[in-house]
Amino acid sequence: MQELTWWQHSVVYEIYPRSFQDSNGDGVGELKGIIERLDYLVHLGVDAIWISPFYPSPMADFGYDVADYCGIDPLFGTMEDFDRLLAEVHRRGLKMILDFVPNHTSDQHPWFLESRSSRDNPKRDWYLWRDEPNNWLSNFGGSGWDRDETTGQYYYHSFLKQQPDLNWRNPAVKAAMFDALRFWLERGVDGFRVDVMWLMIKDDQFRDDPPNPGYRMGQPSNHRLLPVYNSDRPEVHDLVAEMRAVVDEFQQRVLIGEIYLPVQQLMTYYGRDLKGANLPFNFQLLQCAWSADAVAQVISDYQGALPEGAWPNWVLGNHDQPRIATRVGPHQARVAAMLLLTLPGTLTMYYGEELGMTNVAIPPELVQDPAEKNEPGLGLGRDPERTPMPWDNSRASGFTSGTPWLPLNDDHATINVAALEQDQSSILHLYRKLIDLRRSRRTLVSGKLRSVTAEKGVLRYQRIGQKDRILIVLNLGMDTAQIEFEGGTVLASTRAERVGKAVNGFTDLASGEGLVIDLA
Repeated sequence: MQELTWWQHSVVYEIYPRSFQDSNGDGVGELKGIIERLDYLVHLGVDAIWISPFYPSPMADFGYDVADYCGIDPLFGTMEDFDRLLAEVHRRGLKMILDFVPNHTSDQHPWFLESRSSRDNPKRDWYLWRDEPNNWLSNFGGSGWDRDETTGQYYYHSFLKQQPDLNWRNPAVKAAMFDALRFWLERGVDGFRVDVMWLMIKDDQFRDDPPNPGYRMGQPSNHRLLPVYNSDRPEVHDLVAEMRAVVDEFQQRVLIGEIYLPVQQLMTYYGRDLKGANLPFNFQLLQCAWSADAVAQVISDYQGALPEGAWPNWVLGNHDQPRIATRVGPHQARVAAMLLLTLPGTLTMYYGEELGMTNVAIPPELVQDPAEKNEPGLGLGRDPERTPMPWDNSRASGFTSGTPWLPLNDDHATINVAALEQDQSSILHLYRKLIDLRRSRRTLVSGKLRSVTAEKGVLRYQRIGQKDRILIVLNLGMDTAQIEFEGGTVLASTRAERVGKAVNGFTDLASGEGLVIDLA
């Protein structure tokens, strides 16, 4: 069997640093807090951490408005803290992936301050300026164009007006951003997750986007148009290939792209000769209905579309999407864990999934997210899935000695790491056992995926290795199902008492129950 690179066999764990661990009592997590909790991640069994932005920022979009690509915001610590964190991560045998935000900067970035200062400033062309706006929309609502009073022109922003888009057609922009990548690679980081990769290049003629015939009242306003000319432009693939080449200047690094596109378009981001993103993020399970039929179709469509030699990846949650336990319900969250950790390729978990964390209802007066503030009531806010990690049953659940920046869930006294550690049947222990099984049975990482079927609410598939065959059976339905097995031994189960038992003939599988079976 060909030896896999570290990122091919990894379970990647996303940390939203504001919400993981606060070490100084200000209610906001930081780099020192992550250091305090690294041993927990080792015990959990993950291989790599991906950390959401911690760069200097005015925090209009909580760090996704970057004012300096080569620094640390004081809210999160210092460069010395970062270097210590990286050293501690590597000392434990883990890898570190950083978030890179190349589509836009903060409007307080020195580049933009120069660009907006006059029409003939040398950095004017580092951003997208027009005398008159076209109809392109912001993903956070309203027009994507904002008039700058100093020069009388409009600049484009795919998100907030405080996040002006860079002009990636300008070679100087590319050079400066690639130097920022090298800055972190030379410090020793193991790769990048690239924010909104598919938006980086816009139409050079600034043509209007066409109306969306499927738009309905009540949908987010940016759905009114089809983003034909301000996203997924053909030229983006050359840019991604250049970015990949920078990463490949260093040994054993990875480039991951955030891309919300249909499967066939997603696959183009692997690039010609697989020289694009190592892993275009596969969000298909985030967007499909939670039924055996829908999930089976997603798995089959994705696997069937992969270019030859491309490495698959799977995701169930992130900082922009409702938590999986909220979306499918707590009893199905265990099946979701088994689904994720038995699919082939690289897997990404979001912090707290292993606890069965659910979205937290945020009172209007505590809303932080600009997506919710700009278009309230449409359910666009991302605060509910960004709330602090509950570590124990103390007042602030061990996250902080102060007041958390977002409220904890009402169930944090019972749904926390310390409590779930004591319960051998908890979802936390299930995640640990599944991650450990994945590490010990390489067939679950790189074995072939075969026989994906759905019947009466039950999803089945097999993982085929050189010397073993593993069957996964998951009841995503509402009713108990009777399943016939050809004979085997249970390697993992959502019900701990079934592990190690033989199965043969007909067996009942309750709603929300799953089995991983070593076939005889």
